[in-house]
Amino acid sequence: MQVQPYLFFDGQCEEAIGFYKKVLGGEIVSIMRYKDSPEPPPPGMVPDNWGDKIMHCSLNVAGSTIMASDGMQAGKSGHAGYSLSVNLEDEAKAEQMFRALAEGGKIHMPLSKTFFAKRFGMLADRFGVGWMIHVA
Repeated sequence: MQVQPYLFFDGQCEEAIGFYKKVLGGEIVSIMRYKDSPEPPPPGMVPDNWGDKIMHCSLNVAGSTIMASDGMQAGKSGHAGYSLSVNLEDEAKAEQMFRALAEGGKIHMPLSKTFFAKRFGMLADRFGVGWMIHVA
């Protein structure tokens, strides 16, 4: 069994997944657009002009999968109540990743030494997704 995050971006999925690919060093495994579906989505599920938007995609990051879509949010994209946690061994890589994810976002706790980690920090990226960066 695997538990994998599935993120919804209300029209910004392509930008977000490209950003995560760059920052996290991931590989896009699959992208399916609404126009490629053999069946149209149910009426009212997505706007009519969303043919090029992403119905489903998968990003592999160091053996973990982040799945994402543009759909099913209809103007209320929100990422409250959770954070994605990245555990690293290299402090310099953690600093670089934290800075990149924080660009255009909001730092909740600066990346710093804590009683439980060499480095730990929390932020919301420019898409509103929460992240925790941790170096044991």
